[in-house]
Amino acid sequence: MQTAKQGDTVVIHYVVRATDDRVIGAVDADDPQTLTLGMSEIFPAIEAALEGMEVGTTKQVAILADQAFGPRRDDLIVQIPLASVDPRETPKPGMALNARQPDGTSVKLIIIDITDGVILADGNHPLAGEDLEFEITLAEIKPTSY
Repeated sequence: MQTAKQGDTVVIHYVVRATDDRVIGAVDADDPQTLTLGMSEIFPAIEAALEGMEVGTTKQVAILADQAFGPRRDDLIVQIPLASVDPRETPKPGMALNARQPDGTSVKLIIIDITDGVILADGNHPLAGEDLEFEITLAEIKPTSY
């Protein structure tokens, strides 16, 4: 039977769980993900696990936080004056804000709290600090076209 190797385009589906077994994401068989091995389109540990897999097989892959979305960083918790937010908006905890950094790039922040005219917002990825467990299934290896 054919096994996946670097350069192959593969079709996968998976379930992602946190270490407390909470499902935090999934790509199911009805809407699978297609990627090319070696193109860095998914975590390196997932690519490595897919290499050598046969169609129809499933593997468990653990990815530590520092190899996923990194550790939670306190320096990404910021205070923003409420007055600097568009007055047409009503900020609330859980709401996302887009902020411009000093270098001009945009960053997504999630509002944690609002007190005394100050918004406390978190720039960490929602999964920062989480170890992840992927259950991946190789659904198809697409023929390489030359």
